[in-house]
Amino acid sequence: MTGSAPRVVYFFDGFNFFHAIHEHDRTLLWLDYTRLARVLTPKSKSIEKVVLFTAYATWKPQSHKRHKLYLSALRSRGVEIVKGKFYKKKRECHNCHRTYTTHEEKQTDVNIAVNLLSWAMTDKYDELVLGTTDSDLIPAIRIMNDLFPEKKVKLLFPIGRNSIDLRALPNDVMTTSEKTLKSCQLPNNVTLRDGSVVSRPPLWS
Repeated sequence: MTGSAPRVVYFFDGFNFFHAIHEHDRTLLWLDYTRLARVLTPKSKSIEKVVLFTAYATWKPQSHKRHKLYLSALRSRGVEIVKGKFYKKKRECHNCHRTYTTHEEKQTDVNIAVNLLSWAMTDKYDELVLGTTDSDLIPAIRIMNDLFPEKKVKLLFPIGRNSIDLRALPNDVMTTSEKTLKSCQLPNNVTLRDGSVVSRPPLWS
């Protein structure tokens, strides 16, 4: 957009970031994605929206409760939440051949891909920063590069994660450092828009 600051949006793959941070240091899980976007964005650019794509693990009551509180804290910072779902799936043990139930996250990749393209089609950004190392998104990124060469898609890898396939794309890649994550934590107590307060979970302290 000539004469105005480039518009930047951030799309974060929630579980991709969560598991990467949890493996590194769970005390950094209380991450402020809005603050992270501000730290990573030059002042010459304008942040239009920060979006987190995630899903509730409803079969884990304590985890579900922490997740809901965390998302309410993020919403108070202006983060938009797009939720997928977990579905039950039957698997067979290769050793004993007994079947067991597990859960598989669905819709998140599709939600990211659809929004990545639809937001470009409706001209909602000039630059998109995509936080993930999920190579399933490569087809959507390639289509973006082909159809909207004037719009930049940059990749942001979670801490400790890498993707050779994503690095093979012509898109720029950024990484997330521990120093940056430490500087982008939410306050221990966050006041929501309705005046209530949510606190950092003890398990994340």
